[in-house]
Amino acid sequence: MKKRLERRSLLLLFLLLIFCVAASIQINEKAKKNRLNLKTGSTEEFRKLGMEEAFFQVLAKTDHEKRGRLYAIYFLENSLFPQDNEKELFEKWSEKEEWKSFEKICTALWNDIRYFPVPESPKQNHPQYQVSFVDSWMGERTYGGKRGHEGCDLMASKDIPGLYPVVSMTDGVVSARGWLEKGGYRIGITAPSGAYFYYAHLDSYGSYQEGDEVKAGDIIGFMGNTGYGPEGTKGMFATHLHLGIYLYPDGEETSYNPYWILRLAGEKKLSCSF
Repeated sequence: MKKRLERRSLLLLFLLLIFCVAASIQINEKAKKNRLNLKTGSTEEFRKLGMEEAFFQVLAKTDHEKRGRLYAIYFLENSLFPQDNEKELFEKWSEKEEWKSFEKICTALWNDIRYFPVPESPKQNHPQYQVSFVDSWMGERTYGGKRGHEGCDLMASKDIPGLYPVVSMTDGVVSARGWLEKGGYRIGITAPSGAYFYYAHLDSYGSYQEGDEVKAGDIIGFMGNTGYGPEGTKGMFATHLHLGIYLYPDGEETSYNPYWILRLAGEKKLSCSF
């Protein structure tokens, strides 16, 4: 009798375990489905464009025209390696009407990237002329009022305005050029898939004017320290390049974290002698 009760208890425990696992899977799948809606591409969680280092290595080896879709699936699935069953997952998500607009956002952010925005000096000649950056997106800024930092700063190892050339990361069209109080001399380029790349604090410009077409790798200016005052203000901070990336998913300007995009672009740098 005692053994029979023990067996029944073990059976009930086993059935309860199966039920809990099944319920957990159902809850997880429901949560995944709820991640995709018309607002997904403008949520704070998505705008961070975060990922695991392991997935970054996968993304870096993916053909550029497939990166947006792969990242879209990664974000929705919260899975490190969606490429293992990418076709199956794509078929699952593409059935939802919100998928096209979300994939379009991911495509605009990832597919047009070709080059890192600052060429590197040949290491055998001038290894000291380097740039560095950290994930500074939405860090606190106080000039003009407390606000979040809508971009990523690439800091020059040599604090010399006009020394470091800045190239376009993408093909595109010059959408804006001129002075902004917070951004100094800036140039904005709209890439083919719709993302707006904002290069700020320039010391001077290349030859491109508003409305001109540019190719990825073309020199669009030189890194400087302009801004935080009336036109021509210089030296309020160290020489660096501020990169911002924007889209307009709801008709409003929305910033996205450039950090991992810069990491990806860093896999392909142009060379330039200083």
